[in-house]
Amino acid sequence: MDNQYFVDSEFLSPAALEKKHRLERDPSSRKNHMEYLPGMEQISSGVMDQVMGHRNTYDPAAYTAKDVLAALRRDTCTIEDFKALLSPAAEAYLEPMARRAQAETQKHFGNTVYLFTPLYIANYCENYCVYCGFNCYNHINRMKLNMDQIRHEMEIIAQSGMEEILILTGESRAQSDVAYIGEACKLARNYFRMVGLEIYPVNTDEYAYLHQCGADYVTVFQETYDPDRYEQLHLMGHKRVWPYRFEAQERALMGGMRGVAFSALLGLADFRRDALASALHVYFLQRKYPHAEMSLSCPRLRPIVNNAGINPLEVGEKQLCQILCAYRIFLPYVGITVSSRETAQFRDGIVRIAATKVSAGVSTGIGDHESKYTGRDTGAEEGDEQFEISDGRSFDAMYRDIEGQGLQPVLNDYLYV
Repeated sequence: MDNQYFVDSEFLSPAALEKKHRLERDPSSRKNHMEYLPGMEQISSGVMDQVMGHRNTYDPAAYTAKDVLAALRRDTCTIEDFKALLSPAAEAYLEPMARRAQAETQKHFGNTVYLFTPLYIANYCENYCVYCGFNCYNHINRMKLNMDQIRHEMEIIAQSGMEEILILTGESRAQSDVAYIGEACKLARNYFRMVGLEIYPVNTDEYAYLHQCGADYVTVFQETYDPDRYEQLHLMGHKRVWPYRFEAQERALMGGMRGVAFSALLGLADFRRDALASALHVYFLQRKYPHAEMSLSCPRLRPIVNNAGINPLEVGEKQLCQILCAYRIFLPYVGITVSSRETAQFRDGIVRIAATKVSAGVSTGIGDHESKYTGRDTGAEEGDEQFEISDGRSFDAMYRDIEGQGLQPVLNDYLYV
């Protein structure tokens, strides 16, 4: 395992340190990551087998320049073509890939770019994911907003003009149970046209309840589609169960959610295989649930509190651009989100080519929107952030910059009747 991920906190007790070290060094002390825990719903779905069949047999080095050029000439991009476009051989053809991706984006989305902002309402977590700032062994300022504090945060965000919000929590059922998240969704409905969730995976009936409370869509990062690497990085907690996380989007759709979003966290494992699996996860589920709205994200690793050394492995901006162009060519009708993990320069460039949605006015901390939006020290308690962002532009600045590129910022594209 990578030593850069493992940082001991001076605040951990000797007993906690001993348990942490045992989990890190002894795989036999960890629960089987492929076995469901009690209470986890199991569904009958062939999607996992389809995705993993392609992922496990994919050899990026097997594709040549001839394969890439053939893929770019075809009107419809097949799975084999997509594999070629993700391969190292395609890096030399980034410019024609970008032109093709831009044409597909304009055909299906015009010049529109959608805006949203995240709202973290709690950062308590019961998982030990070694790369994440919220992990249970990282000594950070933990906080859970009450409903009055959530309302205050939402009022500040809504006053900026934002109409879509993504509600996030750390992965702790004990601190952020489904009822708590549901109440936050009900509040959000008073301020926003679109409400998304990025929370721990839950069962179908719980997704149905959250949808009734006002949630429109669910985002789940699989983190990596490599089960062996996943086991090495997720050492404790419900998140450790790989198949339950994989099936989260399908359970959300079964629970009535209108849309779902997918991603791997690029840099944890072989990024080409993870990018392939992420897109195929969308591809096969969309054929099973053709009514659903689906989208892809493309986050890369970022430094976290107490560990500034965490960065994406072998995934530079060139490789990220290649992945996004390949996504667009393979799935021309699917939304692509580029988060504030990336620089303003990169995001401004990629929305002209492949991306259709960006975040603005972003904070990954807890309870700090007033201080971030006004620049004043409010004296209010705040919780630490999940990771460092690269693009800190406000909603107004992002809106102006998008317009300045001749694109149309969109705040909402859905009407309830």
